[in-house]
Parts: sequence; structure tokens; C-alpha cells
Amino acid sequence: MSYNILSQELLQDNDYLYKHCDPAVLPWEYRLPNLLTEIQQLDADILCLQEVQEDHYENQIKPALQRLGYQCEYKKRTGRKPDGCAIIFKSSRLSLLSSNPVEFLRPSDALLDRDNVGLVVLLRPNHASNQSDPSAFICVANTHLLYNPRRGDIKLAQLAILLAEISRLSRLPDGSTNPVVLCGDFNSTPWSPLYSFLTTGCLDYRGLPIGMVSGQENVPRAQRLLTSPIWSQSLGINHQCQYENRPTADSSPTCPSAVCVTAVEGAISNLTVEDLSTKAAVAFHRARIEHGLKLQSTYQHHLMPDGRPEITTCHSRTAITVDYILFTPEVTSPPSCPGGGGGLQLLGRLSLVGQPELQEVNSLPNQHHSSDHLPLLARFRFRR
Repeated sequence: MSYNILSQELLQDNDYLYKHCDPAVLPWEYRLPNLLTEIQQLDADILCLQEVQEDHYENQIKPALQRLGYQCEYKKRTGRKPDGCAIIFKSSRLSLLSSNPVEFLRPSDALLDRDNVGLVVLLRPNHASNQSDPSAFICVANTHLLYNPRRGDIKLAQLAILLAEISRLSRLPDGSTNPVVLCGDFNSTPWSPLYSFLTTGCLDYRGLPIGMVSGQENVPRAQRLLTSPIWSQSLGINHQCQYENRPTADSSPTCPSAVCVTAVEGAISNLTVEDLSTKAAVAFHRARIEHGLKLQSTYQHHLMPDGRPEITTCHSRTAITVDYILFTPEVTSPPSCPGGGGGLQLLGRLSLVGQPELQEVNSLPNQHHSSDHLPLLARFRFRR
């Protein structure tokens, strides 16, 4: 499950978004039982929650979910922000191997000056036949990217940090990767360049206005273009969203690239250090970013039969999709590439609704749904 549960403090700070609501449905005392009931009824093995207010998490949410058999991991946003992200899983089904909080705030970097965070965990199914086999692990990531529609450059830099951490944790010694599930509120629409980057693995951003990256606004207020590179080289993350200090073969996003690295190894060995440094600088500054996770969305983002858009968040100002469960689908590797097949097979998902259906129930939050987002739920089979 991926679910932005709406921090109470943020609700109160932005009360103009909820003028359409019956005031009786907005207090935390009303909302909490609804949220916990919804979580219990949907009964997911893994929960990725956003906008989890720290005091509510420690005093109410965590104890309640622990009583239901869940183990809870949490990362609060940096600075004075009250909320954060949580990854919560059934201890009867899964065991925690590592929990890795990710902070996007970098005080020395003028671009990365926001308090958003992510959380990445490595889990092992308890029923795995070989408990020490790293190919049996699952990498689960959760984040809530910056909201500001006009700062697509920050969103992409935040995403690059998260993808680098996912890549580091999911990569196996033979060059293959563990299955990955990436959840969160990305504050980006399904027709946006950011979403395209997530699902295609590359983005050529030459001439792309910063305000169009997330697709939240049809006409961006600022026409300033993304500059190359988007993030500083001092961040230590290259244009393939890999940590720079990873070995060359490790940082290759796909098997074909790994083959190419091997093929040209002898050719580049005669180049000087200065030549290699220049080539690296040129590669870093080209207006293209990539990642190698081969992510796919669990949702289609349009409802049948009329094709109207699915909605994941709705309040008095907007009704759009910004929440996703992305995953690495089951693949069969060619003989020339390391790593075997296996992965995640999507079996089903909880249906979403369109804007007309939400208008019929006075949008969100309402008497029965106590967040301004709807929960996403997907069922997978894990093949090895």
C-alpha cells in the first residue's frame, strides 16, 4: 500500500484547501480511527505512508500497527517540518535486513535546500528457502517529493538521490538487482516529464522549462529552462543516478551497457587521466539523465471504458494523480547478461475512481475517507 494520510498540522496550515469539508470530519480525533480502520481492512503486507506526523506516529500510529503485527520504520523530514515517511511491514511475512533514511537537504548545495526525505528498506520474505540468498531480498522505497510546481529542478535532484540509494541497495554481486518497489507522493502527474523519466529510464531535458517537469500546471508560471547539469557534480551522483564511487560495471544501468564497458576497456586504457577526466565532464554535462531500474506503474492512470483520468488526490484546488506504486517487473535476462530471471508479477490492484465520483462524495477528506489522498494497493507474486 502507498498512502498519503495527510498530516494534521499541514491540514491546519492549509485550511483553505478544505473549505468544502464538513468541519466535523477534519479533527485528528475523527480522522485517526478512519485511517486505522482503512489500513486494517486493506490488510497489506507492506505499507508506505507519507505525511506521517511524528507525534501521532510515536504515540498512536506505531503502537496501533504494532498491535496488528506490523514492524515500523520511520524517517521524519529535516528541519522543523512535523511529518515524514514510514515503511511498515508484517513481521510474520517479512524480516528487516537494513533500513536506510535518505535526506534530500544538502546545506552546501544551493539547489537541494528543501526538507523532503525518503526511506529505503531491504526486506527478506520469511518463507524464503535460502535465508542467506541475497537474490531473495526485496528493496522497498518510499518518498514524498517537493510540492512546488515551479521547481522541477529540485524534484529531479531529489529523485536522483533516491534512485542512487535504491541502486546501491538493490544491486547484487553478479550485476543483477533485487526486485524494487518504489512508492510515494511524487507531486507529478502521469503525463509529466518526471513520470516519463521514472518509467522509461531516461530524460532528455534540453529546452525543458522547470515549471513543466511535474505537469502540475498546464501553463508554467516561470519559463526558466533546466540547466545542464541539473545537480552539482559535488553531489557525487552521475547522470545515470548512480553514486560516482561505484565501480564502472556497477554503475551501468543496463546489461547492454555493461557489455559495452567490457568491450571498450582495452581501448580506453591508453587514454591519459586528463582525457578520461574530460570525457567524464562532457558526459556529466550533457542534457540527459538516466536510471537503470526499469520501473513500471501498477496503475494505468485512465479508467475504462471512457478513459477519464484516475484521481489519487482531491481537494478544493485540484483533482489529479500524484501518487504511485512503481515496481520492477518480472524479466528473463538474455544469456549474454549476468543475473537470472525472476522479479515481481503484478496480480491485481485496488481500483481508483475519477473526479465525478469524488465530487459525489464531496471530494476529500469526507465522512468515510479521512485523507485528501486515496490509498493505492497492489498485489504481487515474487518469482525467483
